[in-house]
Amino acid sequence: MAFPILVLLFLSLTLTLTPTPSSAKLNLDYYKQTCPDFEKIVLENVFNKQATTPATAPGLLRLFFHDCITDGCDASLLITSNAYTPHAERDADLNLSLSGDAFDMIVRIKNAVELACPGIVSCSDIMAQATRDLVKMVGGPFYPVRLGRKDSTESDEKKVEASLPTPSMSMDQIIQKFTSKGFTVKEMVALTGAHTIGFTHCREFIHRIYNFSRTSDSDPSMHPKLVAGLRSVCQNYSRDSSMAAFNDVRSPGKFDNAYFQNVLKGLGLLSSDSLLAVDPRTRPLVELYANDQQAFFADFAHAMEKLSVFGVKTGNKVRNNRLNVSIEISTVALDLPPSDLLLLLRITPRRFEI
Repeated sequence: MAFPILVLLFLSLTLTLTPTPSSAKLNLDYYKQTCPDFEKIVLENVFNKQATTPATAPGLLRLFFHDCITDGCDASLLITSNAYTPHAERDADLNLSLSGDAFDMIVRIKNAVELACPGIVSCSDIMAQATRDLVKMVGGPFYPVRLGRKDSTESDEKKVEASLPTPSMSMDQIIQKFTSKGFTVKEMVALTGAHTIGFTHCREFIHRIYNFSRTSDSDPSMHPKLVAGLRSVCQNYSRDSSMAAFNDVRSPGKFDNAYFQNVLKGLGLLSSDSLLAVDPRTRPLVELYANDQQAFFADFAHAMEKLSVFGVKTGNKVRNNRLNVSIEISTVALDLPPSDLLLLLRITPRRFEI
């Protein structure tokens, strides 16, 4: 059974810097006087976008994490390479597959708030607020978002690889990436629970389902039915490297604790998923979250609140962004039993020029 979806986005980008009247510390009521409808504008745009494009929530959650963990929550990931910034974060290999819908979401909100209160609201505040609202909208926990971030005017792709963990890393390396930024193992595992929504490209796990080792064609830690399903999904991977499967094979569109249940059953896509289930530092937390969704929600909310204020910038600059991106998305569901459902996304991002 197939569910074709085609989305084509065309947006233009300009970048200007406008001074704001305040550089106060972050607080919940930062825009109460200067942009009183800010939260309403964000929520309305979030609802409209997510209702028509379900891939928006995981896309923006991933974009927000990539932006924050690299050099603080400063919207530096929105900056495109130019004469003054020849190698921006967005051009790093780890960011090339970021969702076009996530960028589109920020653009829509930024345009709306600029009409309501020009030169007041930063892109970094929009990202933080919209991410929280999207998480809540798809079933996740609510957490407070303090506002007053300022946008960075610098962006360096070298910082991306130095900051972001990758699925091929050992657990020691992954933990080091987080602890070097001041996050605990508990917070790391909770944040990884964001994989309960979203998808992963076949290229990230192809080595686990084909020619894994001399003694096993697939990773023995993976469930056999998952391997069979992924081989079907990724059979044309060599010709279409954009193919992907949802991280959570049971409830891909709902923010819940199913990801941790899947990991314990060998239903995780990434090597790092399997490591979470066996490493003595992380397995107890995986088991806790698999059995207690409220515990996961509480710890995820705490970790996201901490992440959202990580490395924030202060000063008197906000950015007026519009993004130019063209992306096609189609979705196909494999004809498998409900418990083993796998969804294939064929994502074809196209390079964009300023």
